[in-house]
Amino acid sequence: MIRHIKIARIQQGVTTDPAVTATVTDLLKQVEEGGDAAVRQLSIKFDGLDRSSYRLGDSEIKACIDGLTKQERSDLDFAQTQVRNFAEAQRATMLDLEVETLPGVVLGHKNIPIANVGCYVPGGKYPLLASAHMTVLTAKVAGCDRVITCAPPFKGEIASKIVAAQALAGADEIYVLGGVQAIAAMGYGTETIRPVDMLAGPGNAYVAEAKRLMFGQVGIDLFAGPTETLVIADDSVDGEIVATDLLGQAEHGSNSPAVLITNSEKLAKDTLAQIDRILEILPTAAVAGKAWEDFGEIILCDTIDEVIAEADRVASEHVQVMTEDPDVFLDRMKNYGALFLGARTNVAFGDKAIGTNHTLPTLKAARYTGGLWVGKFLKNCTYQRVLTDEASAMIGSYASRLCHMEGFVGHAEQANIRVRRYGRINVPYGSAVKAS
Repeated sequence: MIRHIKIARIQQGVTTDPAVTATVTDLLKQVEEGGDAAVRQLSIKFDGLDRSSYRLGDSEIKACIDGLTKQERSDLDFAQTQVRNFAEAQRATMLDLEVETLPGVVLGHKNIPIANVGCYVPGGKYPLLASAHMTVLTAKVAGCDRVITCAPPFKGEIASKIVAAQALAGADEIYVLGGVQAIAAMGYGTETIRPVDMLAGPGNAYVAEAKRLMFGQVGIDLFAGPTETLVIADDSVDGEIVATDLLGQAEHGSNSPAVLITNSEKLAKDTLAQIDRILEILPTAAVAGKAWEDFGEIILCDTIDEVIAEADRVASEHVQVMTEDPDVFLDRMKNYGALFLGARTNVAFGDKAIGTNHTLPTLKAARYTGGLWVGKFLKNCTYQRVLTDEASAMIGSYASRLCHMEGFVGHAEQANIRVRRYGRINVPYGSAVKAS
C-alpha cells in the first residue's frame, strides 16, 4: 500500500503563468525590433549595467582568469576535465553509418555538429559557473564551430568566475548579458551579435519561457523548470543523510520539489526530524524550508515494486538511490533525468564535478527525454546512394506503386522515369509500374 507521511501543499504544474508569457513576449519583440539599442536599454533596466558593448574583450576575459586563486583554477580545471572526458566518451559512441541494405542500395547517416550555439549561464541568485562546463564544453566536444555565451552581471559587476569558466571551457564569444534580453539577442541576433542556431542552458522562469517561445526560430536543449530531487532510501541509511540530500537541492529555489520514497516508516520519521534540525542551522534555510513546506513529500511504500512505480510516476530530474541494492533501480526505472546510485554519490557531485551533465529534464519531461549531452549538439542526417541501374529500377517499381496508393502521381513519376531509363521498361505517364 502506498501512503503519504507528508503531502506537498502545492503540486508542481507544467503550465506557464500567463503574465510571464506576456512579459517575455513583449521583451522578445523589443529586442527583435530594436537590436543592440533595446538590449542595452533592458540590460540597464534589469541588470543595472550600462556598456557600449556587452561582449567582453580579451583583456577583460584574461583579468577574470587571472583573478582566480590557484585553488580555484585547479578546481575548475578538475571539473572541466571530468565533463570533457565523459562528453568525449559519449561522442565516441555516436558513429557515422553506411550500409548496403540491398544489392546496389547504400544508406547512411552522418552526425553533423550544429554550427552556432548560444549558451546561457544563470547568475542572478547564485553564479552557476558549473553551467559553463555543461553547455559550452559539451558543445565544443561535439564539434560546434561557434559557441557563444551570455551570463548576467553579479551584484552589478561582471561575474568573473563565470566568465573564467566560460573562457576555459572554450567559448568563442562571451557577453555579460542576462535574462530575456540575452536569449533574444542570441536567438534573433542584433547589429553586433550574429544569431545562433540553438540555445542551451538553464535559467529562471523568464529565461525558460523565452527559450520556449524562441523554439522553432532556433533549437533548444530542454524545456526547463525548477530543480527537482527525489531520494529513494531504505534502512541502510539514516535520516540525516536523506535530509541533507533533500534540503541540499531544495535550496535552489522556493519552488523546488524534494521527495522521499521509502519502505521504512522509521526512516521517514527520522528524516522529518532531521529536516527540522538542519533547517535551524542551514544558511539557506529560508529558501530550502519554504520549498520543503510547499513542495516536499514523503511517500511510504510496502514493496520495491511500489517504490519503482512511484518513482517512475514522479519522473524526477535527479534521483538519489540509497538502498541495499541500488542497481535494482538502474535496471528497472524508466523515468528519470539522472540516477545517483549509492550513498557515496549525490546530486551535488553531478551538479559540480563528477562529469555527467547537470542540465536535465524537469516537470515530468523525463518520461520522454533525457538531459543535455553531446548528442544534443549533433544532427543525425541521413543520405542514400543507388549504385546500379538494376537497383534504381527495382526500388522505383515499389515506389511507383506505393505513391499511387497515396494518390501522389507526381511522386510516382519521379520513380517511373528511373524505371523507364534504368530498367528500360515502358511505363505510361501517370501509371503505376505493374508488379512482375
